[in-house]
Formats: sequence, C-alpha cells, structure tokens
Amino acid sequence: MNEQPYQEAPPAVPTNSMALASLIAGIVGWTVAPFLGSLVAIITGHMAKKEIKERMGREGGDGMATAGLVMGYLQLVPAVLCICVIGVMLAMGMTVPILEGMNF
Repeated sequence: MNEQPYQEAPPAVPTNSMALASLIAGIVGWTVAPFLGSLVAIITGHMAKKEIKERMGREGGDGMATAGLVMGYLQLVPAVLCICVIGVMLAMGMTVPILEGMNF
C-alpha cells in the first residue's frame, strides 16, 4: 500500500476586530440606529481594510469589512440625499408634506 503522509491543516488566520465591528455596526445601522450605526460601519470598515492590507495576509476579515461598508453606504447615502433635498425645498420656500404639522 502506498500511504500518504499526514498533513496538518494550515493555521487559521485571525479575523480583524475592526472588520467584525464594521459588520456588526452595518447590521445595527439597518435595524436599531440607522444614522449612527451606518457612520460607525463606514469608519471602521475603512480602518479594517487599511489594517488588513498592511498586515499582508496575517489577518482575515476583508469580506466582513466590505459587507459593513456596503451596508453603511447603502443606508447613509440616501439619508443624506433626502436631508439635502428637504433643505433645498425649505430654502426655496416650498412645503414638505411630511413636515407640515411641525413648527420650526
């Protein structure tokens, strides 16, 4: 019989903690705290991407950082655009149906 020598599995690569934080904050941004969670997801996602790149394969989590960034931007960009549109409408003297009953 021709037996193959036992090969050990390669050591597991640790996950970057900022990547995990970005993913969690992205989920929080979609569920509990839309603006704050999305902002944290974007900041920590960019920090994680930079750290992972600098450590050249000694840390994983690039996919989690990307997911956090995508969730953060998908939540934050439309919110900021809506705020800008409402601001322009108010500056032009237009009424915003959602805000009609409020006194500013």
